[in-house]
Amino acid sequence: MHRIFFTIIFFVLAVASVYGQADRKYIRSGNRAYQKGEIENAEIDYRRALEKDSGSLYAKYNLGNLMHKKGNNEEALKMVAGLSDSTDNLLYNSGLFHNMGNYALGMKNYKEAIEFYKSSLRINPSDMETKSNLAYAQKMLKDEQEKQDQKQDQEKENEDQDDEKDDNKKQDQNKDQQDENKDQPQPKISPQTAQQMLQAIQNKEKETQEKVKKEKAKILQEKQKEKNW
Repeated sequence: MHRIFFTIIFFVLAVASVYGQADRKYIRSGNRAYQKGEIENAEIDYRRALEKDSGSLYAKYNLGNLMHKKGNNEEALKMVAGLSDSTDNLLYNSGLFHNMGNYALGMKNYKEAIEFYKSSLRINPSDMETKSNLAYAQKMLKDEQEKQDQKQDQEKENEDQDDEKDDNKKQDQNKDQQDENKDQPQPKISPQTAQQMLQAIQNKEKETQEKVKKEKAKILQEKQKEKNW
């Protein structure tokens, strides 16, 4: 997956003079240090090259790869951002997009990695390693989306279970309340009180009947008066 660093390094050495001599010394020194595994020394040399020429494409390119080597993919992307707009060199840009895909992949930004690999393949469609990296990033994105879907389904299922538990709990509480009310002793009424209540009901009924009789008598009297007329 990480083949671009060495192939472009030697390419840089072959054409660095085209872009000026100020940074070439430190780029060459940084390349040698990197090949020896002296990562910190290589970083120092690449940064010195940038001090000599802040616009050095190859110093930034190599330093971006070095940041990736150190596991700092976010810094690597920042280092090389916009470099493709600074040159028409197709080989440079093809390798640059490939590497940027690797940096994004290292941060698990699969969508971004896919777009970088596609940009590289538009320039160099025959690059088999970029194709392989693209396929890998696409698979990882698919797996990530499936996991997210499963997580959402599980969360929805858990919510439904919680709602069901709440409903069951409420039903149980209502049942307990009903049972409690049922079990409570009903107030007892003395015979005397019961007799008084019955008498009150009878009196009320009698009063109502008398009122109805009076109304009927009144209506009858009115009808008789009408007949007299």
